[in-house]
Amino acid sequence: MSRPRKSSNLGADIRGDTGAPAMSTMNSFASSEPPSARQTHRAASEKSGKSHSKRRRARSFFRRWKDISLKHTWLTPLVLILIILAVYIVNPTESNPAHAAIFLSYPNPPETPDGPIMYGKGKKDLAFVGFYTIVLSFTREFIMQRIVRPWGVYCGIKGKGKMARFMEQVYTAIYFAFFGPFGLYVMNKTDLWYFNTTAMFEGFPHKTHTADFKAYYLLEASYWAQQAIVLLLMLEKPRKDFKELVAHHIITLALIGLSYRFHFTHIGLAVYITHDVSDFFIATSKTLNYLDSAIIGPYFLTFICIWIYMRHYLNLRILWAVLTEFQTVGPFELNWETQQYKCRLSQVITFGLLSALQAINLLWLFLILRIAKNYVLSDVKKDERSDDEDEEGLEEQPTPPKDAQVGDKISATGAGDGAVSSAMANKNKNGTVAEGVRVTRRTAKEKENDAANGDSHL
Repeated sequence: MSRPRKSSNLGADIRGDTGAPAMSTMNSFASSEPPSARQTHRAASEKSGKSHSKRRRARSFFRRWKDISLKHTWLTPLVLILIILAVYIVNPTESNPAHAAIFLSYPNPPETPDGPIMYGKGKKDLAFVGFYTIVLSFTREFIMQRIVRPWGVYCGIKGKGKMARFMEQVYTAIYFAFFGPFGLYVMNKTDLWYFNTTAMFEGFPHKTHTADFKAYYLLEASYWAQQAIVLLLMLEKPRKDFKELVAHHIITLALIGLSYRFHFTHIGLAVYITHDVSDFFIATSKTLNYLDSAIIGPYFLTFICIWIYMRHYLNLRILWAVLTEFQTVGPFELNWETQQYKCRLSQVITFGLLSALQAINLLWLFLILRIAKNYVLSDVKKDERSDDEDEEGLEEQPTPPKDAQVGDKISATGAGDGAVSSAMANKNKNGTVAEGVRVTRRTAKEKENDAANGDSHL
């Protein structure tokens, strides 16, 4: 007879920078009122509002829109996208403000007849980042709700919290499955290939870029802006590494903004790629962990090797180049007129931010290696999530009597009614446990009757 496979679960949630939530997986976006209560309030409001005033109709419209948008969190970003596209269609020229939001701005004629069009930088790039932040919000919510959630149900993912994490990690894996290779493609077309640190400073300042370089850089900025906005709203229960995650996002956004403004985009491209590739493997590792896949062990080992190579070896090389080649390759002066910003001040700021990012990555590496040690040596089977994911899906209920709690614990073992009655009779002859079970059953029946009447929360 074949021996059943042991659980392949790693025993803990893998830490990293892919843990930012989505709008659809936030607990606070679920209304505190049950559907029956909201329907009762709406019915009472409609009965009392006989005047049908414009103000009342407006309130009713926004209330219904709120209910719909909270249920389908991808709908509001989609409406905003359609509005911006409609504004552009009315006047599809560069004079239309919506043009800067949809397309790259500041094109320059090619330097040679066969050369590519180079794009400069300016304030209009903020519109591009803002619009694609909305686009990525839509794609994230739509893919998670309409594609990933049904797949999670099919795979047997149970619990609201576990399903939320599963959806987030699958979407993250999909995103970086595209942008990881995209970044390598962009690097391959430059002198930076393959992580050539000298080329990061040659030809400085890098004030213009090809279309694919600029698009990649700004789309990555949109992704991290969208992640940071949702994370900093603090609309869900903070996780154990919440402070580290917030610090990581702040440092990342600071590096993106400063590198783009002061022309250190070649350094930024290399840092982007090291994190994109490793983020794909951490997201897929988490996904396999939630699915309790049989290959999670060897795949997790592969992920650790890639993490160490990308986030530590390559980034330490970049840090070393900032300490050495930053000063020796190319001009080293501060001149606002010629936009020469490669100076002592920028060197200190760049090294400080990259060092802070490296410190957070080292902390996460320590936690990742601890998970690996426990998985190999301790044969951990229990999945102890960073914030008790399965418990997040439980609704808050009044604390039942002590006897009822005992009844709940016994009935939760899955035994039949007869087995439960027998066990309780043997456990306690004075009937207190049996009384607890009766209380539990009576409470559940009363809740069902209240829900049927639609006034359980009024």
